[in-house]
Amino acid sequence: MKQDTFTIAVVQHACADDRGTNIARATQGIRDAALQGAGIVCLQELFGSTYFCKKEDADRFALAEPVPGPTVEALQPVARELGVVVIVPLFERRAPGVYHNSAAVVDADGSLMGTYRKMHIPDDPLYYEKYYFAPGDGTGPGCGFRVFETRHARIGVLICWDQWYPEAARITALLGAEVLFYPTAIGWHPKEKAPYGQEQVTAWRAIQRSHAIANGVYVAAANRIGHESEPGTDGIEFFGQSFICGPFGQLLAEAPSDRPAVLTAECSRSKMESVRRNWPFLRDRRVDAYAPIVERYLGDRP
Repeated sequence: MKQDTFTIAVVQHACADDRGTNIARATQGIRDAALQGAGIVCLQELFGSTYFCKKEDADRFALAEPVPGPTVEALQPVARELGVVVIVPLFERRAPGVYHNSAAVVDADGSLMGTYRKMHIPDDPLYYEKYYFAPGDGTGPGCGFRVFETRHARIGVLICWDQWYPEAARITALLGAEVLFYPTAIGWHPKEKAPYGQEQVTAWRAIQRSHAIANGVYVAAANRIGHESEPGTDGIEFFGQSFICGPFGQLLAEAPSDRPAVLTAECSRSKMESVRRNWPFLRDRRVDAYAPIVERYLGDRP
């Protein structure tokens, strides 16, 4: 039987063009987290490079790699040495012409447990992800929503745009996840920062904290920092502010918007049990009434 408590961590830093530099920064963050007692460490979405989706450019597919590949293989020895689980987000080349925004999960013995492939793919100015990524498939091994039974806890991984969808969080929680990890690359269009920036950050945190509350689980989001340019545009200013919250949405750790950070928090299985007993949202779900949720829209029905 697993002990009641375990510690999780997220790593926040700016990203460079060079994969080696980013792996070095991530590795140092993993080591710092392990020194603080973390058993599970989540890195940032697509941390191996600057955020390349700011432009549709076929040459940028060259950044992709297989799983396992260079990034996973660089971090497997670190996980094994420290005895920590590492969530490794990357640009995956699954097959010729088939690419995903993915996160590999490396267990505490350095073994590759599997890969989650981002299910919801955005397409917005400077976030042209539909050009690069196929969505995760709904069936088959390694596809769809899933959980990983790691040495330290049963975890779910969802990626960035996934974090806005309560369906994704609920399904992953129903699969048994004790923690929902959200590797993220979200920021401001610089011209929008003054009028809308704080509202955007507040909404980003609120939706993820609501997933913790609705499902009685821990939630951890790892975001990058720094301004990344793109010729002909103002670029993106990634707003950091990574955080970890408890099973009733309480903030346990939060990072600044402009500095690297390693956040850790202790999770308690008995706390999750207590929250779910006293706020029994899962018990009271009307599973017999939810069939319409699979429809695109219902307002135009007669």
